[in-house]
Amino acid sequence: MTALPNTVIQTIQAFEDHRQTRGGAYEYWYAGVASDPKKRLFQDHNVSEPFGQWIYQDVFSDAAARQVEDYFLARGCKGGPGGGDSGTRYAYLYKVTSQTKE
Repeated sequence: MTALPNTVIQTIQAFEDHRQTRGGAYEYWYAGVASDPKKRLFQDHNVSEPFGQWIYQDVFSDAAARQVEDYFLARGCKGGPGGGDSGTRYAYLYKVTSQTKE
């Protein structure tokens, strides 16, 4: 196994802290990647910007964003690999609600 870059490790830890303090098992969260995380979260997924439970981070490369996504998908988060494009450099995580769109 290849060692993960520090930005990936730090992002995973920040996302884990966010998830744990806001509650819910992995299956209640959605993990993804995007080149425009605000559009993806607040328009495409319909996450409430002021009231939703969400987090995103610039991890500086497509490969790093996908490593963060893969970590959470492997633990049971909703979502799937293959999203985004070559310009993708953000990973995001949000808590699924009756208002969000997966």
